[in-house]
Amino acid sequence: MKQGSETGNSGEMQPEETKPAVTEAGPPAVNMIKELGQTTVPSAEPDIFCMTIIGQIEGHFVLPPHNKTTKYEHIIPQLVAAEQNKNIKGLLIILNTVGGDVEAGLAIAEMIASLSKPTVTVVIGGGHSIGVPIAVASSYSIIAESATMTIHPIRMNGLVIGVPQTFEYMERMQERMVRFVTSHSRISEQMFKDLMFKTGELNRDIGTAVGGYDAVKFGLMDEVGGIGAALAHLNRMIAGSSIPAVSGELVQGGLTQ
Repeated sequence: MKQGSETGNSGEMQPEETKPAVTEAGPPAVNMIKELGQTTVPSAEPDIFCMTIIGQIEGHFVLPPHNKTTKYEHIIPQLVAAEQNKNIKGLLIILNTVGGDVEAGLAIAEMIASLSKPTVTVVIGGGHSIGVPIAVASSYSIIAESATMTIHPIRMNGLVIGVPQTFEYMERMQERMVRFVTSHSRISEQMFKDLMFKTGELNRDIGTAVGGYDAVKFGLMDEVGGIGAALAHLNRMIAGSSIPAVSGELVQGGLTQ
């Protein structure tokens, strides 16, 4: 009887003893494989915050569910949190975007430019349309060799009221974008407008598709490279930002490149 009761007790206790081990070891590993495609993730807290801006930049109107979008109401709080977090020393922004809402894109670009911490943007694939101001808003901008940036005038779709004030508003908005890009990069206003209004370059449209080396040649981007170059430059800026600025050498926020 004693032996049987011990067996019964062990039979009742064994599942309770082994259950926590299954809960702790099983589901996290499964989630890592499912969500990240790997069995282990880095355990150390990084001092660089990585942000991705992909697909179409969504503005005040919700895009169809089959569109891959970046919502500005998700990006802005992340930038504020990164600015406030003392453990984050710099930001790496990776772009692969087709453009999108003009005001939402400019809002993201202004937020990046106003950060006090070093920032580096990397354009992979494409940084088209309103993605151009976001790409140049950082302290240092890098573009992949095979990446392109489409520069074209501002366009509107949907219902448009056909009055002179509408076109004047579009022109003023376009000037805002041109002014932002030229003040945060080395490209001149005349060169940027020449690329914007060039005919015969794009199919059924005006504008220019600028490749990696051409973007650097025109002064739009700073360097042709990838993630390794971006992280190396960001780490150098982080190391330099810990040294007190001498004669205005270190300028925080969006630098005029």
